Amino acid sequence: MDNKKEKICKESPVTTVFFIIGLIATIAIRAIGISGLFNIVVTKILWYIGVLGFLLFFIYKYKVENERRKMIIENNIIKKIILESNIDEKDKEVLSSLLCGFISKKDTINYFVIFFTSAVSLIIALVFDLKILK
Repeated sequence: MDNKKEKICKESPVTTVFFIIGLIATIAIRAIGISGLFNIVVTKILWYIGVLGFLLFFIYKYKVENERRKMIIENNIIKKIILESNIDEKDKEVLSSLLCGFISKKDTINYFVIFFTSAVSLIIALVFDLKILK
């Protein structure tokens, strides 16, 4: 089954680039709290990297979600599924594209990185703010 998914669901290099941009932005923003304790220049650089990265990443995500929404509406996919209408080849392409996007692991990885780096940043900030380490 995974082998068929790989043949059908091919991710573009553009998707990978924006995935990496999102990860870098996430890590940069989370590192600000730590770098602020040591170096203001590094903190500012991390802030710009994080904000610019998020700006690019979310513009891309907005574009992708808009395209998916447009495909669903223009092809009456929901209506066809509910009414069990004949689904033609174009509809199958639209559905497979949408479903491939939904099963991609990149969002899951991105959510994990956001959660993990947020937790680490919070712990480190608390350690320094509560003066557990000096």
